[in-house]
Amino acid sequence: MARIPRLLVKGEDTVYHIISRTALPGFVLGDCEKDYLLGLIKNLSEIFFVEVFGFCIMGNHFHLLAKMKTIEEYSDDEVKRRVSLFRKCETEIITDGQVAFFKEKFSNLSEFLKELKQRFSRYYNKLHERRGYFWGDRFKSVIVEKGDTLINCLAYVDLNPIRAGLTAKPEDYRWSSIGYHVQTDNKNRFLSTDFGLSSYGEMSEVERLTDYREFLYEKGAIETVKGMSISEDVIKKERDKDYKLTSVDRLRFKTRYFTDSGIIGTKGFVAHYYDMFKGCFNTSNEKKPKKISGLDGIYSLKRLAHET
Repeated sequence: MARIPRLLVKGEDTVYHIISRTALPGFVLGDCEKDYLLGLIKNLSEIFFVEVFGFCIMGNHFHLLAKMKTIEEYSDDEVKRRVSLFRKCETEIITDGQVAFFKEKFSNLSEFLKELKQRFSRYYNKLHERRGYFWGDRFKSVIVEKGDTLINCLAYVDLNPIRAGLTAKPEDYRWSSIGYHVQTDNKNRFLSTDFGLSSYGEMSEVERLTDYREFLYEKGAIETVKGMSISEDVIKKERDKDYKLTSVDRLRFKTRYFTDSGIIGTKGFVAHYYDMFKGCFNTSNEKKPKKISGLDGIYSLKRLAHET
C-alpha cells in the first residue's frame, strides 16, 4: 500500500513532533555525535523559521518538538540576513527572487529536516571514515495542538532517558530539552516556553520551568507498559525541595499517540486538520477524531491498539 503524503500545513504556524531514526545497528550516537547534532539543531533554528519547544537525542534516534512559522512573520531584510547565515557569506548580494525562494524554503519542515540530516550524515561519515546512508526511513511527524497536548508531548520527549534507564532524573541527561534548560539556563534562549497554556501567561521564565518540572516529575512517576519510570525516592526528594507541587493527575498515558497518531489535540483541532488533508488518505471512509483514554479532552486521528 502506498504511504500517504506527509501532513504539512501551509499558511499558518504549526507545531510538529518529529522523530527520526538511524539506519545503522546499535546505539551509534555517542556523546560527540549528540553534541554535534544538537549544535546543528540550534544553528538551523536561527536560520529557518522554527521555534523549538523540546528535543531529545538518544543513541539511535532523536525527537524534536517545534513550530514552523509562516513567511508573513519575516521581513525581506530579515530573510536576507538568514540567507547570509545559511550561505556563510555576508557580502553576497541577494536578489528579490532569491528572497522569495528562501522564504518558502525556510518555512518548510521537510527542508529543515533535509538540511539537518544531510549535514549530520556528512559529519558522521567523515568522522568515522565511511560512506552510505546514515538515517533510516523518512522521518515521522505528528501535528500537535498547543496547550495541554503540547506539554504532554514535551513530557513524553523529555522522559525518554528515564524510560531507557539512562538517568534517575530527567534533567541529568544533557541532550534533552529539560537538561538544556537546567544545565545551561536555556543558553541563548534557544528553547521556547510559549506552550499555549493560559496559566503560563503571567509567569516568568523561571516560574514556567518550575511548573513544567513539577508536571514532568509527576508524569515520570507513572508506570508505563514499556520502559522505566522515575523512582519514588527521587520524586520524594524533589517534592521535599524547591518546587511546589500542583494537582497533576496520575494517569497512564498512551505514548504511541505522540509518535503515530498523525494529528493530536482537541476534538475540533483534529477534525479541522483532517478536513484539510483528507484527500491524502487511501480510503473512502470518513475519519473521525478518536478520544484517547487517560488523556482528558485530547483526541487523535488514529485509534492505536496498544501502548508502547
